[in-house]
Amino acid sequence: MAGISQKQAREALDSEAGRVDPSNLETLLAEQQRIEQKVKSSGRLSRFSTDIRLMMDMLKDYWQGNYREIPWKSIAAIAGALFYVLNPLDLIPDLILGFGLIDDAGVVAACLTLVEADLHRYAAWRASKGNPAPGTGPGTN
Repeated sequence: MAGISQKQAREALDSEAGRVDPSNLETLLAEQQRIEQKVKSSGRLSRFSTDIRLMMDMLKDYWQGNYREIPWKSIAAIAGALFYVLNPLDLIPDLILGFGLIDDAGVVAACLTLVEADLHRYAAWRASKGNPAPGTGPGTN
């Protein structure tokens, strides 16, 4: 990954995750539309769009008390990654055309590596409730 190393991405993720507490989740959930718009408009982040929607859904189910089969560390990592995506002035400011979202994509990728098993369990839980994961239901590609 040019522009940001895996180590830098993991350090940025750990830093953001360390600042997350349960009261921040409501704030993050209120920003879902802004996150999805940023992801949709970015070639670097758009490849993570389905994963990011699944992470947002999991955070919402966690916040509402519907799904608690996930360690806080994973919730904090997901929230930290999404807060990082929202921050325009991070390691590489988003205003730098062509490079500004490289770090955001790196942080999201680092998060996905950490929480992959948790996301799979959540997707299976959703499917068992008759609610397939984003991007897997009828009418999706």
